[in-house]
Amino acid sequence: MAECTIAGVSTATAAAPQPGQPSASRPRLLVRLFRAATSSIVATSISQVTLIGLLWWGASPALASAVAFVAGAIPNYFLARSWAWGRKGKPQVTRELMPYFAVIGAAGLASVGLTTVAGWITEPLQISGFVRIIVLDVAFLTSYALVFILKFALLDRLVFAGGTRTRAATSRS
Repeated sequence: MAECTIAGVSTATAAAPQPGQPSASRPRLLVRLFRAATSSIVATSISQVTLIGLLWWGASPALASAVAFVAGAIPNYFLARSWAWGRKGKPQVTRELMPYFAVIGAAGLASVGLTTVAGWITEPLQISGFVRIIVLDVAFLTSYALVFILKFALLDRLVFAGGTRTRAATSRS
């Protein structure tokens, strides 16, 4: 902090960041990344239980992975929106919900697609039972891992851009 006296009044001003020092936005970004990863882990756990249960009961890989993805995506939206990005209040449909569904939909297509392809591959190999469930589950989890960073970047820069602003705060601007 630098201090300046103008007409006998002291004012404190923020000093410019020194070269080599992290900016204030980097810790906030890392906190959002950590929180988004944590909410994604919670969502993935919900998806995993759903996927394994549906596969165990004989559902097709495409159906099981689609239902499992939706089962995790719904709580992930609310958890990530409020905890990772600090959003409160009613979401704006065109500014937040539609872009969120576009980003999440693309991630969902990746996970359903990869799991479906794994199902097609395992079918002629006569892999069945628990081993097939494990193979399909690994395909499902791999797709989540592959798209997480891209999904985080899109959510951070497009969907929830601006960090912790709430709808009420942005509507006054």
